[in-house]
Amino acid sequence: MDRWLVALIVVCVFFGIVMIDSASSVWALDRFADKHYFSKRQLIFACFGLVVMFFISKVDYWIWKKFVWIAYGGGILLLSLVLIPGVGLVRNGSQSWLGVGPLSLQPSEFAKIGVLLLLAKKIEKEQHLMNNLLKGIAPLMLLLLVPFGLVMLQPDLGTGTVMLGTGMSLLFLAGAPYRFFAGLILLGLTGFAALVISAPYRLQRIVSYLDPWQDPLGAGFQMIQSLYAIGPGAMFGFGLGESRQKYFYLPEPQNDFIFAIVAEELGFFGGAILIALFGAIAWRGILIALRAPDHFGQLLAGGIVLMIGIQVMINVSVVIGLIPVTGITLPFMSYGGSSLLLILLSCGILLNISRHSTAL
Repeated sequence: MDRWLVALIVVCVFFGIVMIDSASSVWALDRFADKHYFSKRQLIFACFGLVVMFFISKVDYWIWKKFVWIAYGGGILLLSLVLIPGVGLVRNGSQSWLGVGPLSLQPSEFAKIGVLLLLAKKIEKEQHLMNNLLKGIAPLMLLLLVPFGLVMLQPDLGTGTVMLGTGMSLLFLAGAPYRFFAGLILLGLTGFAALVISAPYRLQRIVSYLDPWQDPLGAGFQMIQSLYAIGPGAMFGFGLGESRQKYFYLPEPQNDFIFAIVAEELGFFGGAILIALFGAIAWRGILIALRAPDHFGQLLAGGIVLMIGIQVMINVSVVIGLIPVTGITLPFMSYGGSSLLLILLSCGILLNISRHSTAL
């Protein structure tokens, strides 16, 4: 097993717990009279997730071929259940959770791995059809667009973008023709415009992205507060635990905008180290994918690396103002059990592939 990758994952997980404890302390104390409320729960998720990761790392990855339709179908079922009024829980305007008592599950997170497993198996089996748009690519696109459509009905543009981006990247790695991607980009831009027009809040996010100070107390509020965290952090930050924006300025800083708190407390230096850790994980994952013993392993490892990498790029780009705000967690760092468990489960599969890869 790739020990470097194990070490990088464990460092990221516990770095995330430390930053969640710092970022959430004020909110947790105000809401639950316990400043460690969020970090203690994340620690439980992390310990359970690491146990799952090491267990999965011992399960031969090709066994998952037998269960790809169950994983995919289970994801579709959960994504459908969450849309039923009274069953799905609504948070921050999105009906994306299923809950029982104090516990909640975000099905879209686990649907991503089901889609990835199915696409990897189908592409391996039908590699010879990758140049045929009708017989090869169209069925794969249908398998990808069904869960994507259900995610967009919640609506959850961030998770949908990661799912679609990972699937499209797999098709690119499989050798799909360039003309297909050219047509898809045109279609995607048209679809994106339609999605923005169909939901006023998305249009507000575009406007606030172009000029957040146009509505500083409304749509632009979160972006402005994020920049107020990052800018003063300068090179080395205010110090761990010394964030100012966590005092009810940046909404729920332990979630999607935790990178802003990292930059505020640890500065450019700390943010760069975190991005370097993600880069190192991607580097080890790419090596595992290149040296996997079969095409399924290559596609699966490559897909996991892409899924994590795309999510990191979108989250950090949102936080620093490069792209419009969309709700998406930062892997290993943001608070949330479903997100962390999915990432660690995926890393377990990646680690198992490394067991069978040629020497790293």
